[in-house]
Amino acid sequence: MTKQTETDKADQSNQDNSEYIKITVIENAIEAQLLSSILSEHNIPHRVHSFEDNTFNGLFQTNKGWGTCMAPSSFKDQVMEIVQAVRGT
Repeated sequence: MTKQTETDKADQSNQDNSEYIKITVIENAIEAQLLSSILSEHNIPHRVHSFEDNTFNGLFQTNKGWGTCMAPSSFKDQVMEIVQAVRGT
């Protein structure tokens, strides 16, 4: 079972019936917080999902990255532009 972040909880209440797709893997918790904040400022619906699992003591985060960012497919290009800006690439 994955840990649900505050962004997940907020987005579930004001979801817009669009299907969310995986946009990118998030590298760490700081990137997750920064990305979520910027996406919210731009009114881009999104979910940030952590791979944290206490049962396996962070094993999945070590192998798969910190988590994922999901958004409706219509926002994919906008989200990727912001991700690249956050990562400085």
